[in-house]
Amino acid sequence: MATITIRISNDEKVFLKYMAKFLGLSLSEVLKQYTFEELEDIYDAKVGDEALIEYRETYQESIDIEDVMKQWDVK
Repeated sequence: MATITIRISNDEKVFLKYMAKFLGLSLSEVLKQYTFEELEDIYDAKVGDEALIEYRETYQESIDIEDVMKQWDVK
């Protein structure tokens, strides 16, 4: 497993240790879990924004959800 070193202030370290104890996780687990969750959210938002821009630039016609449900016989 790889190791990454980051520099943080003493106050940040105290806070992170407090949060790890509060959440019942190790410090490494807190940093990994919440870093990856935030990065995944940022990624999803960026991909969504780019898809919306592409959609608008290509003038694709949208379909009402009701029409889609009828097409696939969803009730």
